[in-house]
This record gives sequence, structure tokens and C-alpha cells, in this order.
Amino acid sequence: MGQPLVDRFARVHRDLRISLTDRCSLRCTYCMPEQGNEWLARQSILTLDEIVEVARVAAASGITTFRLTGGEPLLRTDIVEIVRRLAALESPAGPIEIAMTTNGIRLPEVLPDLVDAGLARLNISLDTIDRERFHALTRRDRLDDVLAGVRAAQLAGLRPLKINAVAMRGVNDGELADLVAFAIAHDAQMRFIEQMPLDAGHTWDRSTMVTREEILAALSERWALTPVPGRGGAPAEQWRLDDGPHVVGVIASVTAPFCGACDRMRLTADGQLRNCLFSIDEYDLLPVLRSEVAPSERAADVDRILRNCIAGKKAGHAIDDPSFLQPARGMNAIGG
Repeated sequence: MGQPLVDRFARVHRDLRISLTDRCSLRCTYCMPEQGNEWLARQSILTLDEIVEVARVAAASGITTFRLTGGEPLLRTDIVEIVRRLAALESPAGPIEIAMTTNGIRLPEVLPDLVDAGLARLNISLDTIDRERFHALTRRDRLDDVLAGVRAAQLAGLRPLKINAVAMRGVNDGELADLVAFAIAHDAQMRFIEQMPLDAGHTWDRSTMVTREEILAALSERWALTPVPGRGGAPAEQWRLDDGPHVVGVIASVTAPFCGACDRMRLTADGQLRNCLFSIDEYDLLPVLRSEVAPSERAADVDRILRNCIAGKKAGHAIDDPSFLQPARGMNAIGG
């Protein structure tokens, strides 16, 4: 315990994405059905203490960033205390950075307390700023609430503030430049994500996906794009707009995968470790976390499972391989 988490391909893991719930206040068409969702059993959801127990072991082994995801993480009533407890941990490299991905709906209510607790970075998911399109896409009339969340984040001063949008053909591909302009107006960075095969209904169709090249072509009609070097293990490639201060990112998991530099692993809300977003294998921590053994023995078991998970990580997700199998879980149950 305490040694870096290094896989067979010499990738050192520094980022743990922690899903807090599979539930969400929206029903985005590319993520989950409007009705009939099979939610995780409440008794299987990790408690605050269990999350911290895993995080403490991960931090000791070199994880330096915890990103809180869902579902919608702000639906957890103990979200402020989760941030506070995790922010108090340290890795051998120093303090842990706490980030979050959210739909923004509850931000005006809880963001001041989250910042006070130690939240350092924020990503807000927003696929469209057109009211009718937002309602059709999310099946909820909550655009004003999300926009209020974006404004709250802008005023809170967390930087870089990022806005994420899944680019979809025939849905929002005509407003990509407008989304970038919206982000700039709110002192945020726009990031576009290629639609991935992670919907709960397994209806993903590659032909509906807007590719990296199409996204860049659309943006090039309004701005000159200059690549930003030094991407490292970050999922997004970045381009500077008109050689100015603003940048836009593209996460091209399908057409330009970045698996070779991946430093991330995931913890689902029900205690399953995953070494890849697209993995079909999971490593169950729940029996260990709920075993009646000494805390030191439990920590050693958590560390062992962490290392087994990393040891099983493949070179890449192989979406373009004919043998690729979509994960059984949808994105809301894996964690964004």
C-alpha cells in the first residue's frame, strides 16, 4: 500500500472519478429513458464513510484528483460533507483536488457551501441553450435553472469553469458556435464531446454522432483555431480562438481516442471499481467495505482490489473493433 497505481502499459493513475448516485433530475435522451429506469438499490449505494475509506486508500497510492459525478451528484443530501471530507485528504504529492460534473440545477443553492468545503473545479453539462430543444432533449423544462447554475458558477470564481455538451447530429449541431459564444460570455471554456455508446437503452448509432472533424469545421467558420500544446493526460484537446485568451475543447473518445495517456479509474455509486469507462469488467468493493474486520485490514483489501483493477486495464477501449461490446450499465450508473 502506498505505491503508485501503474498498469501494464506504464500509465500512472492520478484521477479517481467517484459516482455518488445513478439518479438525475433530467432525462437526457442519449443517457436514460424517461420512465422505467431500474435504479440501483438504495442499500447498495456507498455511504459517506465508505466513499472516504476508498478515497483515503486511493490518495495514499498517488491519486491527486477526485471528480464527483453521477447521475447528478448534487442530489446527494450529504454532498457538502462529502466534499469537505475528501478535500481534507492528502496524497504523497500534496492536497487532493476536488472537482465535480453537474447539470447545475442546484448550484445556486449549494455552491457557496461547496466552495467553502473545498470544491476547486466545476464542469456543467449543457447541450443546448435553445429552450424548446432543451425541453425535448432532457424531457424537463429546467433550462432557466441550469442557466442560473451557470451564472452562480461564474460568480463563484472557480476557474477554469467548463461547460460540456454532447454534439448530436440533427439536434444541436447547428448551434455549436453559439454554445462557444455563450461559454465565453460566462468566462467559461466550452468542451464538446463525441456521443459515445453509453446510453442505457443501447440505441447508440454512430451515424448520429458528430465527429471531432465536423465540430472543428463548424467552429472554423467563426474563429481561427490554433492547437494548444501540452495536453498530457487530459481528455480534451484544446484550440485557441483567434489567438486570443479563449479556448475550446473537444473530447473525441470515438474518432481520436486518448487511451495511451489515460490516468483515470472510476468508482460507481454502488462500490464497483472500473478501469475504463467502456469496461465490461468491474471489481466489487462493497463486501470488503462492509466486512467486520479491523480498519487496517479493510484498507489493505481495498488497496489490493484497486491494484487488481489497474492490472486488468487494457491498452484501449476498442470502440472501432468489431468485437467491441457496449457496457451493460448506462452512463448514469457508471458515472460521467
